[in-house]
Amino acid sequence: MAQQLNETTLNELVGRILGDLGGAVSVPLVRIGDALGLYETLKRIGPATPEELASAADCAPRYVREWLSAQAASGYVTHEDGRFSLTPEQAFVFAEPDSPANLLGGFDTAAAMFENQPKVQAAFKTGRGVAWGDLAGCMFCAVARMFRPGYVNALVQEWLPALDGVVPKLEAGAKVTDVGCGHGVSTILMAQAYPRSQFTGYDFHPASIAAATAHAMAHGVENVRFEVGTAQDFAGEDYDLVTFFDCLHDMGDPKGAATHVRKALKDGGTWMVVEPMAGDTLEDNLNPVGRLYYSASTMICVPTSLAQETGLALGAQAGERRLAEVIRAGGFRNVRRAAQTPLNMVLEAT
Repeated sequence: MAQQLNETTLNELVGRILGDLGGAVSVPLVRIGDALGLYETLKRIGPATPEELASAADCAPRYVREWLSAQAASGYVTHEDGRFSLTPEQAFVFAEPDSPANLLGGFDTAAAMFENQPKVQAAFKTGRGVAWGDLAGCMFCAVARMFRPGYVNALVQEWLPALDGVVPKLEAGAKVTDVGCGHGVSTILMAQAYPRSQFTGYDFHPASIAAATAHAMAHGVENVRFEVGTAQDFAGEDYDLVTFFDCLHDMGDPKGAATHVRKALKDGGTWMVVEPMAGDTLEDNLNPVGRLYYSASTMICVPTSLAQETGLALGAQAGERRLAEVIRAGGFRNVRRAAQTPLNMVLEAT
């Protein structure tokens, strides 16, 4: 006998799903608005009619009118008396690149996850991984862009000062390596802030190293270089500081990485591990942040780890307790949470 449906519960679920679908179909629209400068133009000239925005952005009015209508329905722009504008809060999210609340990189990452579906779907059947270099073509720049606002607004201002005795070393001139550096956003931010220190960024993805090198050259940063290398075999020793930004959980052998970091640090050196914010149990993570990270972990982090040697597949929501176990397995005695944001935790290992 079929169970009787609770209409209230059903309607609540359907309403939630309709909201989710609205968000999903907004991904390409937000990316169009970003790519064509519609948000930045609206911030500059608004309130504006669709025709005025279209003229200022050199776009077709009929498309802009429909786009604005969709944005207003999503609550991403404001509509009043036939004119559209961005509130300060909306501009903070969509039209200010260095804002800590800028989420445009998240939309880029979501688009890359859609593109990556066939490969991950096939891996569900085989149990094999999907290598980082085989992910969707725009994944690498999307991930760099997604994490950039957090790094720009917290790395130098809050995270490094939260570490015990690290900032004076950086100011005097320290030897630093940033492992899993990707496009080098975190590495370059540190190098710009501490010109007396020397920084080396390592990543196992050659195209990312090429992008990081070009990024450093474009910004005229001379105390940084980038090399291809893995977390288990990156070159150098006697480092004062080793940093891992949002990458330890992606590694196939994070315990091996921890062991190599311990050997590469000089006595009294520090390992800073920045990881996605997570509790230690599934119940702790049943929230909007956990929802975002579990989804990204399914499509990016777990497949990437399973494609590597060992394939521990910690996942983006491993939690502090599990991460500390992995770090201590490499020979570190002390692990503490030094800082946190709504999206990240910063662990200090010595």
